[in-house]
Amino acid sequence: MFWSFRAAAARISGSRKQIAPERRAQNAVAAVTLTDTGQLNIPVAQLGPSDLIGRDVIERGRYLARQDLWTQLSAEMYAADAAREAAPGGLPIADLLAFGARSDVVLAAEHALTDGKAISDYDLLGGIAELENELREHPDDPMIGLVVALAHVDLAWAWRGTAWETTLPPLHRSRCAAHFDRAAAILPNCRRAAPNSPAVAAADCALLAGQRKAQARVADQYEKLIALDPRNHRHMRAMGSHLLPRWFGSYQELELQALRNAAQTQDIWGAGGYTWVQFDAIALDEEACARVDVEYFIEGLRDIVQRQSDQQTINLLAAYCAITLQNGLGLDERADLARTQIGEAADWLIRDHLTELHPLIWAHAADGFNNSVRINSPERFAARGQRDALRAISNLLRDELGSGKSVTFTPNGLQFTHQ
Repeated sequence: MFWSFRAAAARISGSRKQIAPERRAQNAVAAVTLTDTGQLNIPVAQLGPSDLIGRDVIERGRYLARQDLWTQLSAEMYAADAAREAAPGGLPIADLLAFGARSDVVLAAEHALTDGKAISDYDLLGGIAELENELREHPDDPMIGLVVALAHVDLAWAWRGTAWETTLPPLHRSRCAAHFDRAAAILPNCRRAAPNSPAVAAADCALLAGQRKAQARVADQYEKLIALDPRNHRHMRAMGSHLLPRWFGSYQELELQALRNAAQTQDIWGAGGYTWVQFDAIALDEEACARVDVEYFIEGLRDIVQRQSDQQTINLLAAYCAITLQNGLGLDERADLARTQIGEAADWLIRDHLTELHPLIWAHAADGFNNSVRINSPERFAARGQRDALRAISNLLRDELGSGKSVTFTPNGLQFTHQ
């Protein structure tokens, strides 16, 4: 599951060093009457621009590139990468800066490829040529090399589009391959110059999509990345997805690597290393879901919460159990059993740990955390997530609400009062 340019900002998660979110206002409280007498009250996080996929950091990267301040861009990326700095939600600052720095080039190419009008080589190659010039001027700079390599990966996906590979026009197929090949030629220099960089290691993993070799050692690549940034669950989730048979692996290898990852990250995540590897894989694949060790997966959920109990994580896990997994019900009886059993964890996640609602997380959960989904209006997207969350939470608390109680989420737990 490798994604297009629009997914680049979400492709790699960051570390535990978080940049504090800027709040537009104090949390609002969603008060919804769900029965004739019961009412649900829960604070709704009102997040600022920096929480919308690190928009302010992306703009910083775009600004530095537009002003030809590449040395400054490199220094900021290097410092953020070395410190494992991350925006709220875990998006790495280094990746967001790189995303912004290449965004003008890639968005122009994407537009030219999708607007249906005649396109010229200059429209599609002029921008990347300018980036290549910067690389020639800074041949030993791994961060600038990373920006250019990732731009080529994004352009490869722009040429690839969403069509079946067998129906791609020859020009699209050749351009896609050429961009992947160029990225593959750039990244080794980045790796040599910055051997301990999670951003570079993650780019190596992203490049795997353009090198669909039968013997690709995907797990080895991800193990290197996870070792560099073991607190970053997104790397583990990506590894699990890419070990599905539809990509590079098998169900047996998925289970083996999930267990192996749990052992290697035991001191950080407990059994959570198993859960993170299986997290997206079982949501995507019925057979993987049918085969998952449900008891160990749920043990991993508890270990994750014990070690990382912030509200973004709680919302992520609760939304996953209550919505993402349940979307696949009815497709496979064996998978349905696992979905139902894991889904029951939403009860204790919400009752015991949820104190505020993060609507964007719930909205993404309904789409299976598909990072390629286009979001034209974050406000409407968040409103949809809030409706889904309130529906799921009210269903969970239907007995209390049905008896006429008012249920209020507080930092100290649920409070029940009679109307």
